[in-house]
This record gives sequence, structure tokens and C-alpha cells, in this order.
Amino acid sequence: METFTDRAIAIIKSIPEGRVMTYGQIAKLAGSPRGARQIVRILHSMSKKHRLPWHRVINSKGEIGIKDEEAFFTQKSFLQKEGVEVYNHSFVNLEKYRFNPAD
Repeated sequence: METFTDRAIAIIKSIPEGRVMTYGQIAKLAGSPRGARQIVRILHSMSKKHRLPWHRVINSKGEIGIKDEEAFFTQKSFLQKEGVEVYNHSFVNLEKYRFNPAD
């Protein structure tokens, strides 16, 4: 049986270049609508091991939510290199860039 973590990893891996998903969106699709913090944990602990495109995951406001300055600028830079526009220092237009796997 596939676990929540397995489903979340598969969803994160499916996010195409130039698109983003939110922590909550991934959690809901993986089967735990209130599991956004678990997605943060998965990204923090498993991104390298599973080669996850961690930079394509942002918060529900469309904001890069990382507090660490170096990681913040790394994420912002990666998104911009993929063609994602970042405005007001840290925001992404979710209507334009959000990936919906069901579409």
C-alpha cells in the first residue's frame, strides 16, 4: 500500500518546470488535506535523496515561504530561471503558474 509520503513525493516530482504547487495542494492530493506541514517535512528531509524539485513548492498565498535568506534566494533564482515571474520580492501569481495535475 502506498503511503502519504510516497504519494506526496510522486506529486512533487510531477510538477513541471516553470510551474508551482502549494504545500496544502500537495497534501490534499496525497490524501491529507491538513497535512501541509508534513509536506514541509518531506521537502526538508527527502529532497536530496529523491531529487525533488523543492523550489517549485510555495505557500498558499503564492509566496516563497522559506525564512533562511540563502535558501530563499536560491528558490527565487531557480523559479526565475524556469520562467516563473516573482513580484513584490517573494510572490508568484498562482492563477498563472499553479500546476493542477488533474488538468
